[in-house]
Amino acid sequence: MERIKLAIEKARAGETGSTRSAVPLLREFSDVEASANEPVTPSRRESLSSNPVSVHYAQTAVVSLDPAHLERHRVVSHQKTHPASWAFDVLRTQVLQKMDENGWRTLAITSPGVESGKTTVAINLAMSIAQQTQRTALLVDFDLRRPSVAKSLGINRSLSLNDVLDGRVEVGEALVNPGIQRFVVLPTNRPVTRASEVLSSAKVGNLINELRERYSDRVVIFDLPPVLAADDVMTVLPRIDCVLMVVGSGSSTQSEIEEAMNRLSRANLLGVILNKDSSVVQNAYY
Repeated sequence: MERIKLAIEKARAGETGSTRSAVPLLREFSDVEASANEPVTPSRRESLSSNPVSVHYAQTAVVSLDPAHLERHRVVSHQKTHPASWAFDVLRTQVLQKMDENGWRTLAITSPGVESGKTTVAINLAMSIAQQTQRTALLVDFDLRRPSVAKSLGINRSLSLNDVLDGRVEVGEALVNPGIQRFVVLPTNRPVTRASEVLSSAKVGNLINELRERYSDRVVIFDLPPVLAADDVMTVLPRIDCVLMVVGSGSSTQSEIEEAMNRLSRANLLGVILNKDSSVVQNAYY
């Protein structure tokens, strides 16, 4: 946990008036204790690596994204020539290694408060995971009070998680492929009333299980609300294998970060990402 403490100190020292990096960069990452639960064995990992997953979207809607819109919303991990894409690839490898060790397939992403960039990190991480040929990634917008995944990606479809929760459509009808192989999104178009109660419902529990179990190569990423915004995260987190916390430099106080850590104490916390750091980082090798 020493690296988390360093991340907290660096976040506390962030200058709110400084010019911040236009893209999120991975700063700190902590270890998590391994408790094997159906681990990915070396033989299975070798089999996965030698058999790339190819996906044909026969029923899932496929849309095209606007590169300029993605750039404005700091979605960059699909561009391997972008100077920040490597940071998400490093994060991807760290996350997948820990998840494989424990047999985990669902990951939540949250933050202490607003304006930390958690949704941006969730989108870029999901895209990076999908670029590994033996994986598929599903990004679910579970920030039911302030959904923003569709807006960040520029997806404009009538069907979404709202219709699934209302029982009007099956989950497959609300999924969308944003033109990137092995990457699927379950957007939420409108805020949901009584969000905490919805997230604690049996219907959402069954939905999470369905999304997790349908495909063995799938990693499901849930964009959750901020921890301190309400009890939504504490309500749904026991149903998700592990969690990452995104801290925006200068966006959260030390006491807010510590309280968020306290509320996540019973979860499998993979690590803390310090986002929006203004210091210059160079990948000297490349």
